[in-house]
Amino acid sequence: MKTLSVLLVAIALAIPVQAVRETKRPPLVGIDHVAFRTSDPMAARSFYGGLLGLRGAVAGVVPGQKAGDTQPADGGSSWLEFTINTRQRLLIQPGLAAGTDERLDHIALATSDLDAMATYLRDRGVTFDGPATGMACGSRSLRITDPDGHTIELVQESADVSSAQESASALSARLLHAGVTVRDEAAASGFYHDVLAMDEIWRGGADPAKTSWVNMRVPEGTDYLEYMLRDSPSSRRQLGVDHHICLLVPDIQRAWERVRQRTATARREALEPPRIGRNLRWQLNLYDPDGTRVELMEPFTAK
Repeated sequence: MKTLSVLLVAIALAIPVQAVRETKRPPLVGIDHVAFRTSDPMAARSFYGGLLGLRGAVAGVVPGQKAGDTQPADGGSSWLEFTINTRQRLLIQPGLAAGTDERLDHIALATSDLDAMATYLRDRGVTFDGPATGMACGSRSLRITDPDGHTIELVQESADVSSAQESASALSARLLHAGVTVRDEAAASGFYHDVLAMDEIWRGGADPAKTSWVNMRVPEGTDYLEYMLRDSPSSRRQLGVDHHICLLVPDIQRAWERVRQRTATARREALEPPRIGRNLRWQLNLYDPDGTRVELMEPFTAK
């Protein structure tokens, strides 16, 4: 018996610590911000600040612009920050070249401990940049490229992300989800589920016989990413539909009325009216000047 005990101790000592104790994943609490590119900052300001009613401001400079140049000669080097609520923002970055299909710059997820998240990812063998400061969005963050090539940023959660107040004219005060194209669901879930511990909460599609959308919720919150499953590369128009954000509204009819009021009479016929989606919730799709979709959605199923 003594010999067996000695043997077991020897085996235990030979096992690396990493195999005995896995690094604990710090909480992943929600979507901090989403950044899109635009070809026309003034038109984007009119859409996000005027039509959606979000409070916005010139909030920083993009790489290549000198700090303090708040009025660049080209009228568009400064990026815009729109406040959704005290923990969520929407960033609009200038410089989208004509004919460029991709308008999504990155999606940022918030963690309660960025340094611990870096350690966790490193121990899981995930390649990333950072943590670093001086990002165009003004956050200290680390950046990962997901299996489909999207930039996912992880930032430190803050009890007060922004000192700016929500706008009384805003159609929404909550960013519920962001959409990303996915060509290989298993590969995507190998990252979002296996590494980040996000869980599937719903799947569906326009065709009941085919899954086109999968919702993956953060483990310590209620925000989620929406896989936009694609068998082939999306066209420019479809990419604008796929790479989208969803803002919650309490009353879709009220939101629709306010959108129509804020839209020039000659352009109202081009608006898509609200409809009930496959998830049985009222939805309203709007598109920014570059074709990026903003989905307004009620929080409960239609009665």
